[in-house]
Amino acid sequence: MQNSNTCFDFVENGGVTSPAGFLASGAVAGLKQSGNPDMALLYSEKDCAFAGTFTSNLFCAAPVRYCREICQTAKTVRAMVINSGVANACTGLEGYNNSRKTAEEAARILNIEPQQVLVASTGHIGDQLPMDKIFNGIKHGASSLSADGGAAAARAIMTTDTRPKELAVSFTVNGKKVTVGGMCKGAGMISPKMIAAPHATMICCVTTDAKIDNGLLSALLAGSVENSFNRITVDNDMSTNDTVIVFANGVSGVEILPGTAEEKAFAEALGMVTAHLARAIVYDGEGVTKFISVEVSGAASNADAEKCARAIANSPLCKTAWFGGDPNWGRILAAAGYSGASFQTENFTLFFDDVPVIKGGLPAGTEESKMAEVMKRREFSVKVDLGAGQSSATVWTGDFTYDYVKINADYRT
Repeated sequence: MQNSNTCFDFVENGGVTSPAGFLASGAVAGLKQSGNPDMALLYSEKDCAFAGTFTSNLFCAAPVRYCREICQTAKTVRAMVINSGVANACTGLEGYNNSRKTAEEAARILNIEPQQVLVASTGHIGDQLPMDKIFNGIKHGASSLSADGGAAAARAIMTTDTRPKELAVSFTVNGKKVTVGGMCKGAGMISPKMIAAPHATMICCVTTDAKIDNGLLSALLAGSVENSFNRITVDNDMSTNDTVIVFANGVSGVEILPGTAEEKAFAEALGMVTAHLARAIVYDGEGVTKFISVEVSGAASNADAEKCARAIANSPLCKTAWFGGDPNWGRILAAAGYSGASFQTENFTLFFDDVPVIKGGLPAGTEESKMAEVMKRREFSVKVDLGAGQSSATVWTGDFTYDYVKINADYRT
């Protein structure tokens, strides 16, 4: 979508409760051995239009299956319960029923309909939810709901994350302010490929006080997710629980209609929030010390561009070289070569930021020390031109470090 030429403001300390009419909380349910907050509750004072995208993993978690059904059958929602510590994945019918019971208990306490409550879980796979703790967490969360509770909710959904991830932006339409806010969690098991209902571990909630119908909201969310969360990878492992939900309660009084300037502005604001949160996941990836933007251009098709970008971004040899600051460009060429993208090697070009590495498929003659200097940066780009067409794709990734192995070698034990 074209730039709306709208002026956007970043909300100070913004998050999911920055849009008008939303409350949130973070509570200790007792799911984490650390005793840290592990239950987040999001609530809207008014009915919300909504849309969701979910993991395409065949072993999708029980809350994913439950929420997909809600997206297909419900017209409005009001709340979402997110627990961390237990993923409720690979838990069969009991796990599904526990997701349903979670929604029903939250609905009872909040005095809303059960189908107006969405659920999400993150943590260990294979464990059943301890429902006594879940109910206790909902009770405490509901009693502490606040318009200032977004930060507490963002902390409560963390697992191996080292910091909460939040953002909110606003814009004005005819003197009325519209705000889009969001929070997410994710640090490992990150390689989302989400699809929109009804057709990470990362979990994201986006809220807005704009008025917009479910169909348009779903279409805009799908495009936003495709250009943000579906463009990140930490370790090329797709989670069973990846979920993005957007709530729109209309409190601002600004209606978003197809083909209008308001739609363009809203889509841009939504894209700003999801892109920021997606990048924040990579920055906070397990053990990650560097943020790398793999940018592939000159591909024969969009599919080829993405294949090439993902092959490079997910290559363990490339990622370990980046960690070591080693400008080992041969690994990048090898990954591009096996990616499945179609190109002629004599047309291949590679840059590290603005430093030429390969031209015409051969070394550009740049001193290795200059290439190594780029590798020392906290953030840099690997720019590939395949010389085969006009298509392009970008994937955001990080390096592989000793800490990544340590974190994942004893995650359960």
